[in-house]
Amino acid sequence: MLGQYLPILALGVLAFLFAALSFVATKLLAPRNPNDKKLAPYECGIVPTKNNPERFPVRFFLVAMIFIVFDIEIIFFYPWALAHRELGLSGFVAVIIFSVAVFESFIYLIGNGALEWGPVRRGRSNSGQISTDRTTQSTVVRIQDTGVRQVGLEGRPEEDTGVAI
Repeated sequence: MLGQYLPILALGVLAFLFAALSFVATKLLAPRNPNDKKLAPYECGIVPTKNNPERFPVRFFLVAMIFIVFDIEIIFFYPWALAHRELGLSGFVAVIIFSVAVFESFIYLIGNGALEWGPVRRGRSNSGQISTDRTTQSTVVRIQDTGVRQVGLEGRPEEDTGVAI
């Protein structure tokens, strides 16, 4: 009885030996000349010049949750699609209930702003009209006052707005 598991045990032992011998061979044969470029993290060819940016916003994870919810829905629809004739009306009702629950989670995520990537919008006092005294300088100051982080402007020279101060 134990003899039928002997090939599986032998394969496990061989896998362990191969991994152990690979580590030993790497330690013995690999050249050892580390420098700052080899020890730096690989950034797809871009030389890192500053610290890592801040964490991803929560909305990024909400979008990831939407993808996960719909992936799970597709995974559950596939077996139903193969056997929907045998399941009959009860299988159809179960899929409808499942679809409503998934759609409800989608509505919840949309309601929490999962697909709103811009700054948080507050109610407008001038019914959507843009004031005529608005300039690029006042917009930049307004953006800085609201605490919105401008992405991708690090290291770029400031643009000449043509406004004399």
